[in-house]
Amino acid sequence: MKVLLVNPPWVVGGRKGVRAGSRWPHLKIPEEEGYMPYPFFLGYASSLLKVNNFEVKVIDAIAEDISDDIFRKRIIDYSPDLLLSETSTPSIEQDINLLKELKKEIGCKLALAGPDINLFNKEFLKKYPSVDFVLIGEYEYILLELCHAIKNKTGFKGIKGLIFRIKKEVVENKRRELINDLNQLPWPDREELPIYKYHDCPGGIPEPSAQMWASRGCPYQCVFCAWPQIMYNGSNYRIRDVKDVVEEMEYLVKTKGFKSIYFDDDTFNIGKKRMLDLALEIRKRNLNIQWAFMGRADLSDRETLEALRSSGLAAVKYGMESGVQELVDKANKNLNLKKAIENIRLTKELGIKFHLTFTFGLPGETKQTIMQTINLALDLDPDSVQFSITTPFPGTKLYEDMKKQGNIISFDWQDYDGNTKSVIKTNTLDPEELKKAQEYAYKKWHEHKFLQQRYSKLSPINLFNACLKQHGLKYTLKKTIKYVTNKEYGFYLFKKNKILLK
Repeated sequence: MKVLLVNPPWVVGGRKGVRAGSRWPHLKIPEEEGYMPYPFFLGYASSLLKVNNFEVKVIDAIAEDISDDIFRKRIIDYSPDLLLSETSTPSIEQDINLLKELKKEIGCKLALAGPDINLFNKEFLKKYPSVDFVLIGEYEYILLELCHAIKNKTGFKGIKGLIFRIKKEVVENKRRELINDLNQLPWPDREELPIYKYHDCPGGIPEPSAQMWASRGCPYQCVFCAWPQIMYNGSNYRIRDVKDVVEEMEYLVKTKGFKSIYFDDDTFNIGKKRMLDLALEIRKRNLNIQWAFMGRADLSDRETLEALRSSGLAAVKYGMESGVQELVDKANKNLNLKKAIENIRLTKELGIKFHLTFTFGLPGETKQTIMQTINLALDLDPDSVQFSITTPFPGTKLYEDMKKQGNIISFDWQDYDGNTKSVIKTNTLDPEELKKAQEYAYKKWHEHKFLQQRYSKLSPINLFNACLKQHGLKYTLKKTIKYVTNKEYGFYLFKKNKILLK
């Protein structure tokens, strides 16, 4: 039996999307051209199938940057018995249109999985007859049992977490319990995937950089966060053994040649003792690499950050969402902004680079709160920043709340991008104003970073190289051409107070 796991191509109007591995499936803007998440669930599922002696192949068409036609050819050439594809809310229609044609040509069974609540009911299979199975939430063991059932022809009624059809009847089994002991899983597959093409390097940590998980889920209850609510059915937080985590780090560095590690957990830095144990274990093994994580700024203290710094911590991503405590509270983030700001300044003092994420459109957002958020972002002076438009993915509490309030203006899932469109309004702001807020925030950020701060004295060549490293070749060339055709270019050469990225 041959199994194929895929992350299909996703390009719309020349813009490339990211899906599997990203908690925020979206079409990328130029500033994040180089960003490429590792598809963790596909990787773990592949490893689990392999240790159970199934023939499995993985195609990440997004990371490999292959076209629909090449994607089709590779699937047809492999001709799997079971094809499982990850999908997402904004890409679901495009994904199904592509996959149903492939199924028809190959004659295989088609399964879907991923953080889209629309999948997780019987009506979905009734609407899309080309789909044979839906795997609900965390799906590695659901897939393993499904493969055994197909191979042994034992039926599907006992497989928790599976929706399937028997002839014309659609059957929805009970939801599967989450994996309580993450240490029972094999490490995610690094053989079937283009591992050196994945890129998420906050603070410019060295490349190639490997992405890892040290935990799953999150004990916090942010109303907007899709993965904990959809994939893990709530605040179900589980951790891996520290020694196993560092053993995987060591393997990736010494065997696979990675020069840094990025932990893309929902919230990495939970538990002071665990963080101190991790730092000690890394130092014991003399890995001597830079690493980074995604976490909360209000969870750290000096002792913890100093210990992590001594073990190689070079950068962090902190989710802030807003610069206004009232909005943070309404989002149920349970974040102490004052404490977070103190720890961000401490992070900077210790020489740890940091990336901050903010979103516009949370309940209670106004023009004034937007300006407060932008001003805080500039005042904290991060090494990089993300400004998004709040997107209430179906399946989240935010979606239900905004739907009841009449603040959702589009139910076309293709619009649920959060990067170039707003599907919401607030009591005082319309969708266009939220989009303009995002554009204005990035404009002020670029002015701050490039006109006032670290890059203002760079030569044109050094500036080009800095832009290339952060944003990629396409974005850098575009900005270079735009600048050199502007009369201010000569002024920059002589006065050095105008620069490339305006």
